[in-house]
Amino acid sequence: MADMSKGVLRVPGARLYYEVRGDGPLLLISQSGEGDAGRSVDLADRLAVDHTVVTYDRRGLSRSVPDDPARAVTLAEHADDVHRLLASLTGEPAFMLGCSLGAVIGLHLAVDHPGQVSALIAHEPVAPWLLPGAERALHERELRDIQETHRRGGMAAVVKEIAKSLGIDPEGQATEPGVTRHPFTPERAANFAFFVERDFDAVLAGALDAAALATLSTRVVPAAGRATPRTVFDRRCASALAAITGVPLEEFPGGHNGNLTHPRAYAARVRELFGDPVLPPSTGARAHTR
Repeated sequence: MADMSKGVLRVPGARLYYEVRGDGPLLLISQSGEGDAGRSVDLADRLAVDHTVVTYDRRGLSRSVPDDPARAVTLAEHADDVHRLLASLTGEPAFMLGCSLGAVIGLHLAVDHPGQVSALIAHEPVAPWLLPGAERALHERELRDIQETHRRGGMAAVVKEIAKSLGIDPEGQATEPGVTRHPFTPERAANFAFFVERDFDAVLAGALDAAALATLSTRVVPAAGRATPRTVFDRRCASALAAITGVPLEEFPGGHNGNLTHPRAYAARVRELFGDPVLPPSTGARAHTR
């Protein structure tokens, strides 16, 4: 495991927990679903060989506790949290890997704060507003139905529905040897509940204009897992983003959660798309203590 420092950054309405490891150009990972700073540890350790890798607990998850836990959260707030975190660590444009909801946060960041991220890998963004009318309505209803399933049947029922929606086979998916296991702890269950009840609402209310995405200064790389069926929601969103931006869709090892199941091959693909790190004297992260 790479050497790691920890920090807490005060942001409007919350305290944001984050971790920093490695040295080199700064690369922030914004995780999917209920994933917190530790969820992508295998991938982060491999990328930290030649990058300063930042992971964090999204507002409402684990150690990033909002001042008012009952208050709704928005994608604009999630993007502003990342903006403030990056600004506290570096004055240079950063790389960003956004997975699922993290990809949507990255798109909002690129629109709201042009130039802060030089390149964004947007892996299977959960963004129904990228899709044409009838298909968009179908998947917005799908997210609402998952919320209702959670309220009626709890965590066990909703995990199966989300896996089906994202084209994940929890029992049959292949993994690289030696990957870190993430048991379903009470903390993770609480994160999952926040994700379904609060972040789904944020996704449904947080549409971006297609014209804004087509003219971004940030280099956006639409991405999808090789094992993700081409017909499922998240893969369709990635393909729609590719069409809007005019950038070819890039494939990654594994499926929707390939960053967890195939960290070695996934890290190699990230390096390939971002290019070999070249660190000018002025770049790199500032001191991590907060």
